[in-house]
Amino acid sequence: MSNYVKRYRQDQLETIEFFTEQSNSLPSDILSQLVDTIDDISTTSDCPIILLKSGGEKVFCAGASFDELSSLQNMDTGKAFFMGFANVILAMRRSPKIILGRIHGKSVGGGVGLAAGCDYVFASKYASVRLSELAVGIGPFVIGPAVERKIGLAAFSQMALNATEWQTAQWAKDKGLYQEVFENTEQLDAYIDHFSKLLLSSNPLALYELKKVFWENTEHWTKLLPARAEISGRLVLSDYTREAISNFKKMN
Repeated sequence: MSNYVKRYRQDQLETIEFFTEQSNSLPSDILSQLVDTIDDISTTSDCPIILLKSGGEKVFCAGASFDELSSLQNMDTGKAFFMGFANVILAMRRSPKIILGRIHGKSVGGGVGLAAGCDYVFASKYASVRLSELAVGIGPFVIGPAVERKIGLAAFSQMALNATEWQTAQWAKDKGLYQEVFENTEQLDAYIDHFSKLLLSSNPLALYELKKVFWENTEHWTKLLPARAEISGRLVLSDYTREAISNFKKMN
């Protein structure tokens, strides 16, 4: 299968699905397509909710594309790459739609950021999470505000510093990253169908106002996330990170 970002509407629910061949990792073009698709639905659709999901059956999202990370040559291209993640989070923030997340498998780095950018998240018990950035000499700077907003500073610090350990889906639920965890994808999808129908029967104006409440006090992110992208763009050029990424690619 080729990489893609799809938008489709089924039973009055707007869905965005992304897929890449490398464990749903996120290169710049896919990040850009996600931003465009979120913005398009936000401005053209009468549906008050969006479902974000990924294709495949194993990993939800492996985070940043290591092929692209290893090709970055200067501060400008480094910052531009990490701005891809910033722009997705900012698009999720400014969307007037309630964004539901379907997390069927493991999430790493930027994938955790996508989950954190959702307003309500459904996961399978296989949806473990890890912020692995420090292990390659960077840090979860860009997605940090979104993750911390959901799980708090203490849990975010744990994930950021313990960069090689997976946290279970139940841990993610206990901390507030996930709202529901299910035994399998069949139960997961059945509940998403049930829950989305409940929201679709709700007053769309009330959902719109709730979305604004959920994201209060994040107005400064339009400046904060670019500043964070600059930090990551600088660190990704360090000798430590170049060697760590090279070693990771050799092992995978």
